[in-house]
Amino acid sequence: MQGKIIRGIAGFYYVYCEEREKIYECKAKGVFRKNNQKPLPGDDVELEILDEEKEKGNISRILPRKNSLIRPAVANIDQALVIFAAASPEPNKNLLDRFLVMMEKQGIPSVVCFNKKDLVSKEQMEELKAPYEAAGYPVLFVSAREKEGIHELKQVLSGKTTTVAGPSGVGKSSLINELQDGIFMQTGEISSKIERGRHTTRHTELIPVEEGTFILDTPGFSSIQLFDMEKEELGNYFPEIKERMFDCRFTGCAHYKEPDCAVTRAVKEGKIGKSRYENYILLYEELKDKKKY
Repeated sequence: MQGKIIRGIAGFYYVYCEEREKIYECKAKGVFRKNNQKPLPGDDVELEILDEEKEKGNISRILPRKNSLIRPAVANIDQALVIFAAASPEPNKNLLDRFLVMMEKQGIPSVVCFNKKDLVSKEQMEELKAPYEAAGYPVLFVSAREKEGIHELKQVLSGKTTTVAGPSGVGKSSLINELQDGIFMQTGEISSKIERGRHTTRHTELIPVEEGTFILDTPGFSSIQLFDMEKEELGNYFPEIKERMFDCRFTGCAHYKEPDCAVTRAVKEGKIGKSRYENYILLYEELKDKKKY
């Protein structure tokens, strides 16, 4: 039988079998440890059923992965959905850009989602959206409380495995509950199986939404260090900078203080969002300073 790992904790893996709409509690065979291979949430696996009544089994094989991420530690991700509040709290754009850089580095497409749209005006929404749309990211505005924009969000997620991330207090859990509630599998059913509270995320967990569609809930993050890259490669992870870097006068332009820089020119012309560029400079300086320590 085949299934997908939706969560791993303390050596147990919870494998969801779509055809049976069941979650099996499994252990991984010793051969994985021997081969230094660790099953991850999102892995498609083959399993042997040990006890159908108690829904217990063993993972016998990990099927080939499309990709795997380090943070969060997951496999077979199609896209990332990064959720921030449009207001209350005000979105931390530096943190948002750090997450987008991290996903760009790992080759995962991202969608930006602002919750609590009911708290901001249309003008404020346009202001929030502009720099990310200019960078090529799809931007959605939703309200979990008012149930607005949920249908459009479901369309973006349909048929894909999406890692969902965002800081605490932005309504991420409420939005996830809204996405899955009554569609495919009740939250309580998963919660009783793996002892997860409805509104707190302590471990990475894959949640079935509808057939072939999964969202991967990750613990709220408050900071992301980008110390696993060099300052010279940072521009590659800002799409709006990457597409202009070869128009700069100097090869290897840092897009900072150099003359005839196509990137700083685009910022002045309003083609690159000022907040995005400012965060690029902050991250560049951060990566530059890491060499000193």
